[in-house]
Amino acid sequence: MTKIAAIEPILARVGVRNQLLVKITTEDGITGWGESGLSSREHSVAANVRHFADFLVGQDSRQIGRIWQENYRSQYFEGGRVFTAAMSAIDIALYDILGKRLQVPVYQLLGGRHRDKVPAFATTNASDIDGTLEQISMLQEGGWDCIRILPGIWNTGEIFEPRKSIADTAERLIAVREHVGREMTLGIDYHHRLSLAEAASFCNMLPAGTLDFLEEPIRDETPEAYRTLRTMTDIPFAVGEEFASKWQAGPYIEQGLTQYMRLDICNIGGFTEAMKVAGWCERHYIDLMPHNPLGPVCTAATVHLGAAVPNWSWVETRQAPTENLGFHDPGLFPVQVQMDGPFYITPDAPGLGVEVDEDAIRAAGTPEHVEPPHLKRPDGSVTNW
Repeated sequence: MTKIAAIEPILARVGVRNQLLVKITTEDGITGWGESGLSSREHSVAANVRHFADFLVGQDSRQIGRIWQENYRSQYFEGGRVFTAAMSAIDIALYDILGKRLQVPVYQLLGGRHRDKVPAFATTNASDIDGTLEQISMLQEGGWDCIRILPGIWNTGEIFEPRKSIADTAERLIAVREHVGREMTLGIDYHHRLSLAEAASFCNMLPAGTLDFLEEPIRDETPEAYRTLRTMTDIPFAVGEEFASKWQAGPYIEQGLTQYMRLDICNIGGFTEAMKVAGWCERHYIDLMPHNPLGPVCTAATVHLGAAVPNWSWVETRQAPTENLGFHDPGLFPVQVQMDGPFYITPDAPGLGVEVDEDAIRAAGTPEHVEPPHLKRPDGSVTNW
């Protein structure tokens, strides 16, 4: 009765993004929900979910760790983001099922909870100094103690000019720090759009103590580049949302190349892999600051992770007053993890604590093909989105 009866990817349009949910049903009728994090490439992930389903249907849904290994090692080539995004959704759904079967929240399956509420950080979306300061004042009044601002893009259409961006962003950050004082944790997400030299130049524009974390200034393929950048600035790094495995995270943990681990539970391999990375980070005094730009299933999974690990800072949220983008539509997800100001309340319901209105999800409309902007520099060369 514990065997997997069906695995189905369901792609829906929720708010301004697509969400790829994975529904797993057991022979005795328990349903679990997972979510994939590889935004804008959902069809590729869905194809992998169907491939895994070919050999997972009929297996014992309780053997979660074993299933993770079989998914990862079922082909000659090692994983990769498309594989592990599919594996993440399956893994999360299996934990949801097991929690419901045993009538306990998922965090109880991970060792029990460390905290009653899970801190989150907010992101401003204003593009100028006055608008940024206005949003930050509102967040401060609401009790938020960690705020991330977005960089000045300085793009026309699809053109990104890094030098103008870092100059504008540095000016805004200096003004923000003067405005908020020293107690506020302040970060910036550069979305890996800079070169190593540009990232170092940006850091050198900032007076000491301006910035508490610099998120993803350059891409993560080459740890040696981050090692070089580490010698050029003392600003803490927040890296990891691109990681697709503990192996990819390893050099950043072992070599001190990130001070906040930005893993995404819907990309790195679900609870099974995230807990391994979390333990490895604890050994090196690195706190988790997970990437969480998706929907209620991803959010709930991340909150359960946050409840179950000791080394935690903040979780990204898209439900702050500055940018509620409709990803948590209560008409589609009538039961979901709740917020109280800048905290997610650790849930007590069995499994993830999320209910999905399946009929509403399926009727939500045809998912749109979403292609991120293909940014170019002024000379016409391609750069990162």
